[in-house]
Amino acid sequence: MKRDDFTSEQARWQAVESRDARADERFVFAVVTTGIFCRPSCRARRPLRDNVRFYPDAAGALAAGFRPCKRCQPDKTPPQQQKTMRIAAACRQMETSIAPLTLAELAQSAAMSPYHFHRLFKSVTGLTPKAWQQALRAQKLRKALRDGESVTGAIYASGYASGSAFYREADAALGMTPRQYLRGGESAPVDWTIVSCQLGLCLVAQSERGVCAILPGESRERLESELLTLFPHAQPSQDADFHQRVAQVVALLDAPAGEWTLPLDIRGTAFQQQVWQALRAIPAGSTVSYSELAQKIGKPGAVRAVASACAANKLAVAIPCHRVVRSDGALSGYRWGVERKAALLAREAKIKKKES
Repeated sequence: MKRDDFTSEQARWQAVESRDARADERFVFAVVTTGIFCRPSCRARRPLRDNVRFYPDAAGALAAGFRPCKRCQPDKTPPQQQKTMRIAAACRQMETSIAPLTLAELAQSAAMSPYHFHRLFKSVTGLTPKAWQQALRAQKLRKALRDGESVTGAIYASGYASGSAFYREADAALGMTPRQYLRGGESAPVDWTIVSCQLGLCLVAQSERGVCAILPGESRERLESELLTLFPHAQPSQDADFHQRVAQVVALLDAPAGEWTLPLDIRGTAFQQQVWQALRAIPAGSTVSYSELAQKIGKPGAVRAVASACAANKLAVAIPCHRVVRSDGALSGYRWGVERKAALLAREAKIKKKES
């Protein structure tokens, strides 16, 4: 669906009537009979259309002699944005801290109770503060190992208090031991196979932790080459149980509105995992824009980074990056081709229509 830019007076009035929160940062409306201006989402009683004037921002309404509404406070930072700013500050605090921070320390810095901070953090990022810090440490660890640090040096440089503390999280951090990671995943079993589905060919790979790659394509050679850049020592699978799981993957690819129940091995930076968690929360048959997705994770200025995280996805449909479109509703780039993206969205829309 095309996203309204709220530039016409008709679109703005419709936003006021429906209390559309998406319009809050696009304009304010003022009421000549009360001398007050509000956000479009204000819960106050709606005025008559003839008494309404629109202004691009609070400064324009103030200059015209109107007073800000005490209820929605259109001259101040929106409450939701204030909350996401606190979470963004907490993320920066964790990124710069050498040692892991406790929930109590983070909550105190955000001037919130631990319970409310934990709840808000998870609603904004999709991860708990503990999981976020674990992902940050894993990201720092991978970088340190790639930069040539010794295993011991990388463990301490990435914020682990001790070797034993790291090895308790080693599987989640790397999916293998540090020495295996340094050798390109050697001895860390990754099995794969290529099958046919409605998207064409599809390579499915699994590690000991779950499905780690779902890669549609046209050429067996190109799919195998792509996988080996991700997992250099992956081997074709002869396991009958794995092929049964692959059949489940194919069924889900052919009916993308279904529920994913297979275990996934999701590897990425803390930011990528945050984006991917938000993607998995988008209902089948629905779409969001890149800017809306950036707002969902509390980083409205990170639209390009969000697009890059979508492009880095290795699990087609399981992490539904095909549900992200441009702000005007048009289909944009997709790692596996715009035609596949259109086919997946059309299939989901058809299934959703049948269900309704």
